[in-house]
Amino acid sequence: MFTGIIESVGSVVKIVTEGTNKNFLFESKISGELRVDQSISHNGVCLTVTKTIGHQHWVTAINETLLKSNVGLLQVGDSVNLERCMIANGRFDGHIVQGHVDQIAKCTSIIEENGSWLFDFEYDDGFQNITAEKGSITVNGVSLTCFNSEINTFRVAIIPYTFENTTFKNLKVGDSVNLEFDIIGKYVKRLLNLKS
Repeated sequence: MFTGIIESVGSVVKIVTEGTNKNFLFESKISGELRVDQSISHNGVCLTVTKTIGHQHWVTAINETLLKSNVGLLQVGDSVNLERCMIANGRFDGHIVQGHVDQIAKCTSIIEENGSWLFDFEYDDGFQNITAEKGSITVNGVSLTCFNSEINTFRVAIIPYTFENTTFKNLKVGDSVNLEFDIIGKYVKRLLNLKS
């Protein structure tokens, strides 16, 4: 389990394809502290560390992950948001994040607003995922609060610290991002669908 508070930004060093899987080598300031079998969020996708070498670590993404997230679009040199799983005695600074991406969205607008940034996103409503006004959303692994929440769009505000210390500084209009919708909202929606 994660909280959506990004620890480090890593970069893709190497990609090796094996069948339908892709193995990624990442470099970051926390890679040297990782161990094999540890879960780590990469742009909101929970992946298992398979090998560590100095300040680099390897993970494997299966075809399902590649199809349902933006991990399959990564290229050498690209940056990703990294977060290690939450420790049992840690502070819960973000919200409950599982590292299970629900779907991708497109960035449709970026507005700089006196020291902060407003990002608009649009996603396919065919998956029946929902956001709630002032509710939680995870965008590329970052825990954020939605507003201007509509059927398939929402907006988030990014403060300077988050902008500088995540991949939001590299995001452009048209880019794909990973979304994980709020787990409580997902279960409530599921229960309501079962009753109807």
